[in-house]
Amino acid sequence: MPKENKNFKCMENTVTIYCKNDKQYYDIQRGTALLDVYHQIGLHLPYPVVAARVNYKIQDLTFLVYKPKDIEFVDASCPEGMRCYVRTLEMVMAYAVRSLYPRTDLRVEHPISRGYYCTLRNFDGSYMPITEEVITAIDAKMREFIAADKPIITEEKQTKEVIRLFKECHDAETTLFETLGNPYCRYFRIDDFIDYYTSALMPSTGYLNVYKIESYHEGILLRIPNRKDPTKLEETCNQDKMFEIFNEYTAWNKLLKISNVGEFNKACKGNKSFEMIKLSEALHEKKIGQIADMIVNKPGGMPKFVLISGPSSSGKTTFSKRLTIQMLVNGIRPVVLSMDNYFVNREDTPKDENGDWDFEHIEALDLPYFRQQVADLLEGKEIELPSFNFETGKREFKGDKLQLKDDTVVILEGLHALNPQLLPNTPRDKMFKIYVSSLTTVNLDNHNWIPTTDVRLIRRIVRDFRYRGYSARETIARCPSVRRGEEKWIYPFQEEADAMFNSSLLFELAVLKRHAEPILADVPKYCDEYAEAHRLHKFLSYFESIPEKEIPPTSFLREFVGGSSFRY
Repeated sequence: MPKENKNFKCMENTVTIYCKNDKQYYDIQRGTALLDVYHQIGLHLPYPVVAARVNYKIQDLTFLVYKPKDIEFVDASCPEGMRCYVRTLEMVMAYAVRSLYPRTDLRVEHPISRGYYCTLRNFDGSYMPITEEVITAIDAKMREFIAADKPIITEEKQTKEVIRLFKECHDAETTLFETLGNPYCRYFRIDDFIDYYTSALMPSTGYLNVYKIESYHEGILLRIPNRKDPTKLEETCNQDKMFEIFNEYTAWNKLLKISNVGEFNKACKGNKSFEMIKLSEALHEKKIGQIADMIVNKPGGMPKFVLISGPSSSGKTTFSKRLTIQMLVNGIRPVVLSMDNYFVNREDTPKDENGDWDFEHIEALDLPYFRQQVADLLEGKEIELPSFNFETGKREFKGDKLQLKDDTVVILEGLHALNPQLLPNTPRDKMFKIYVSSLTTVNLDNHNWIPTTDVRLIRRIVRDFRYRGYSARETIARCPSVRRGEEKWIYPFQEEADAMFNSSLLFELAVLKRHAEPILADVPKYCDEYAEAHRLHKFLSYFESIPEKEIPPTSFLREFVGGSSFRY
């Protein structure tokens, strides 16, 4: 039986809502804003409220309730709330930049060091030099706006009118609006400054009480709240090697003459997609060849073990196979070993805080046995390779033997490959470590970045549906567990890598779109996973779809959409 309604307005012009936070029904006056609802029902979240899920879709707190709704208020400790906070922070920063430098625009390049790397681009296309005086001025202007608690207004007009406004006020790139094909567009306004964002912002600038901007390489690092405790500032971490990979792909995009999704869509409509595919694939092949050369020509002698790690759906398996080909070109005979064969027997597997088997824990591997086999190989001994039977949960032996020769290199791919705990006694010069991930190569526009996790999640949704029979709902439901494992066992060791490889392809979301959209559309509208499915579906709508017939069979994308010439 539902709990008794709590009435705030004893009148006919009321509507009943269900608050998921406290599992109570409330009668409220029609047209009440979500923020007023939050205060009326006396709800208190662990941290300040920033947005709400309304029928599982994220909405800003100015959203007016006219019909019965399921409502769940969120703070910045959840992913949707943090994205809302960061978007709002970026708009205030963009407004500060425009106020100080009227012919300059903020450009949010990519996530780095647990924050966001930003540059300042002038209207003539050049980049403004970043000095401490510039950073101090921007910070002071941002704090002025925040102290004034300026309202953030949501407006919607015909797309042609929005394009006119943005060109008039910004001299801005409007290709994204022009290629979406929507008759109306929603945008946001602070005072006379207007900007576009893909989803909800907070009601006013006064909500932004945790942030910091500081110098980072040639640009600015926008630091954001801690994702677990948003009352604190997120700590930075060293990601210099990751930063260089982002810079490399920025340079590649310049070769393709693409800097945002609007330009990408325009190129696709101009029948230039095949050219982008060929050049993107060639750049990938060149990079893999360069990494193979680095391994063979490593100072001090060629290493005997190549260790490859990266988060879920990064294309590690395809990378290993393509690296093997490039090693063969160099006269080296690689042997690929799966670290999954070194699992401990099922009954010895560690358990997580819920009492479930924790297969991602480093001690789910039989470390002493694995280390001994590596040591024996380095001493020139022949070893018998194990095989793990996942049905019985036990190790087996099938007579497979291995002995290293002068032209042999062992390729090991696995979750813990970069972790120093894996082979603490193996000489470092005998190893070459590679980090593989699918990093964002293009943004929607100057202020809307593409999260690095989104590309991998869409890849995984398509792959899981195609090869494993999982629905998008099931894949999305597993995401929190997968990400916890990545944050614990992969991301802290990125900078251990001798080389990094970005498996993203500029065109891939335009290809994945056709595969992913019908899978996402099957997620029920009234389940917890629908909010993420709806967000991803909307995200894919920004891309012009292109056919996949020109994608080669060795492409990383083939691992997910099918048609690969490799066996997985």
